[in-house]
Amino acid sequence: MQRKAYVPGIAALLAALLAGCTGGSANNGTAADPKPGDVSANTPAAQPGKYRTLPEACAAVSHDSLDSLLPGIKQITDQDQRDKAYEGQATLTYDTDRRVGCGWKVDSTDATDHLNVDFERVVSYDNAVSDDSRAQDIYATEETAANLPEPSASASATPSDTGSATATPSGTPSTPASSATPSTPASSATSSASASTSAGASGTPADLQPRKLSSLGDEAFLDDKLNSASSTAQQRTVTVVFRTSNVIVRIEYAEQPTASTGTPDSKEMQDKARNLAQKLVDRFNG
Repeated sequence: MQRKAYVPGIAALLAALLAGCTGGSANNGTAADPKPGDVSANTPAAQPGKYRTLPEACAAVSHDSLDSLLPGIKQITDQDQRDKAYEGQATLTYDTDRRVGCGWKVDSTDATDHLNVDFERVVSYDNAVSDDSRAQDIYATEETAANLPEPSASASATPSDTGSATATPSGTPSTPASSATPSTPASSATSSASASTSAGASGTPADLQPRKLSSLGDEAFLDDKLNSASSTAQQRTVTVVFRTSNVIVRIEYAEQPTASTGTPDSKEMQDKARNLAQKLVDRFNG
C-alpha cells in the first residue's frame, strides 16, 4: 500500500517537468530574430524620404528650356525631326523607380550642344539611417569629388550663387588717380594678367569659378570646365548638382563651337544650366 502512495507524487512531478520543457520550447519559438541593421523595439525607425517616385526624365525638361539650351532645335526645318530632337534619349537604367535620366544632342550652325539630366531617388536600407541622411552622404561625396576651389577674395564679397560682382583684391591699397606714377598702367596690366591666370586653367573668370550654390534645393554646387575636345575647338561643360530631400538631380550641359577659334561663354551657359535647375526644383516642390 505504501508503494502505491508514491505513484501519484511521481506522476505529478513528471507532469510538472514536462510542462516546464514545453513552455520553454514555446518561448524560444516566438522570440524575435534580430537581423543586421534592425533597430531595437525601443528605437523608432528613421523617417523615409519625402519622395517615393521620380518624374519621367525626358518629359521633365520643357520645350522652352530645350530651345534655350539647344538652339539647334529651332533650326530644324523638318517637323518630325524636330519632334524627335525634343524627345531626347532615355538613359538605360535597371531600376526606374530609383534612377532615371535623359540626354539630348543637337547641332546648330554655331555649335554642338549636349544636355544630360539624371534623377536619383535615394533609399536607405538601414532602419537607423533616414533616406535624407543617406542622400546627404552621397551628395557630399560628389561635391568633394568636384574639388571646388576655395572662394577667392572677389567671390567672398558676393553671394556664392550669383557670380556677378567683382571686388578689389584684399590688401590692395586704393591710390588716387592724380598720384599714379608712369609705371601704374604697366602694373595694372600685370595685375590683370595675374587675375586671369588665377581664374584657373579652365579660363573661367574668378566670379564664375566652380562653387556652392546657396539658393537651390537643400544644397547644390556648380562645376565649370573648359576642355580641348579637339585640336580645333574647345568644349565647355557646366554641371549643376542639387539635392532636394532624398532626391539628387544632376544636370550636365556641354557646348562645342564649330569655329576653330570659338570658346563657349561661361556666364551664358551657367545661367542656362542654373535656370533649368531652378525649374526642376520648382517641379519637385510644386
